[in-house]
Amino acid sequence: MIGFLRGKLAFKAPPLLMLDVNGVGYEVEAPMTTFYNLPAIGSEIMLHTHLVVREDAHILFGFSTEADRSMFRTLIKVNGVGPKLALTILSGQSAEEFHRCIHNNDTQALVRLPGVGKKTAERLVIEMRDRLPDLGDSTDSAVTGIAKFHPANNPKQEAIGALCSLGYKPLDAAKMVQNISVEGKSCEDIIRLALQGSVR
Repeated sequence: MIGFLRGKLAFKAPPLLMLDVNGVGYEVEAPMTTFYNLPAIGSEIMLHTHLVVREDAHILFGFSTEADRSMFRTLIKVNGVGPKLALTILSGQSAEEFHRCIHNNDTQALVRLPGVGKKTAERLVIEMRDRLPDLGDSTDSAVTGIAKFHPANNPKQEAIGALCSLGYKPLDAAKMVQNISVEGKSCEDIIRLALQGSVR
């Protein structure tokens, strides 16, 4: 799995961009939320990536933030939502707007997105409600120039991600760590305390 790419922006024409990584050109499809923050051609950037393997193609999707990639990965788990539709959803709404639609059962706003019909909107609301973390837990931010990639700088968020990998829902994982003091603690310490608290 290719986790991220760092290189020079060689070409951009939504939804496609090309990243020159040490002389190798990687074609990457990205949502408009990523394109809005791209610097000039020739600038160095870093993208969080997700590789989709199909019988006829390997497609690399890129995101300026880890939060966008996480949202993309959550979306493609919804029945009937493929990578292309997930990219459209991420392009058509900010993370905050999407969260609001899901938690307010606002299917009308979702239907206004290209490719999202009434049934798909209803399915998104039902299946995404328990998978989305609270907005207050979001660390998403616009990134220009070289996108930052320092997961260890936020041990609490890293712990939440690890708990999700263990099978916990994002909302439950966030609740498990919210009252743990992170001062002087590593990600592993937070995970251990969260798991200890969950079995009491």
